[in-house]
Amino acid sequence: MGKFKDIWNRDKDGRNAGKRSFIRYSIVATAIFFILVGFVNQNNIVRWIRAGAEIRRQDKQIEKYSKEIKIMDSQIHGLTSDKDSLERFARENFGFAEPGDDVYLVE
Repeated sequence: MGKFKDIWNRDKDGRNAGKRSFIRYSIVATAIFFILVGFVNQNNIVRWIRAGAEIRRQDKQIEKYSKEIKIMDSQIHGLTSDKDSLERFARENFGFAEPGDDVYLVE
């Protein structure tokens, strides 16, 4: 770390003034480049990280909805293939009743 601090001290340039000034210029140019690429540019690193997080969130959502679709498909198959299950589903979810059934409404 001591040598890095010495690069900025112009008193220690001596015979290597040209070389040391080029090193200083290179460090500053590299730092500016990383700042531009990392934060200022439209395709910056922060945007990439946010996009990756959004993709992971949407992948989880797709997986969740795929499971729900499979469950609903099995329910649809069960309801369309058996009349008794369809009637039971209508009674439980929509309050349907057959003639002669006693219906109690509880609030």
